[in-house]
Amino acid sequence: MLNHYETVFIMTPVLSEDQMKETVQKFEQYLLDNGAELVHQENWGMCKLAYPIQRKSSGFYHLFEYKAPGNIIQNFEVNMIRDKRIMRFLTVKLDKHAIAYNQKKRDKKNNKVEEQA
Repeated sequence: MLNHYETVFIMTPVLSEDQMKETVQKFEQYLLDNGAELVHQENWGMCKLAYPIQRKSSGFYHLFEYKAPGNIIQNFEVNMIRDKRIMRFLTVKLDKHAIAYNQKKRDKKNNKVEEQA
């Protein structure tokens, strides 16, 4: 049984573009190697933090939405804690209403892109 999850994480702002992509790739590959199915991912870019974390006032935000067995989440989060490039993360199990809302939001965004083209 695959549950639907969403993980948002903040990477330290001192990373280069390549280091940031490598970090995202590492966690994406971890999910795929452990039986997860990526539904959607977004790079939110550099954002100002609400309060300083590790004496930093900004960070690179990234979102993963995926389906995965529940037993891999704990190890996934342990790997995030151990990675010094990750300042904070949050994993949420989505219910059917959140899944529908996310899908509706993506569809709306895709329609805007198609109208502009």
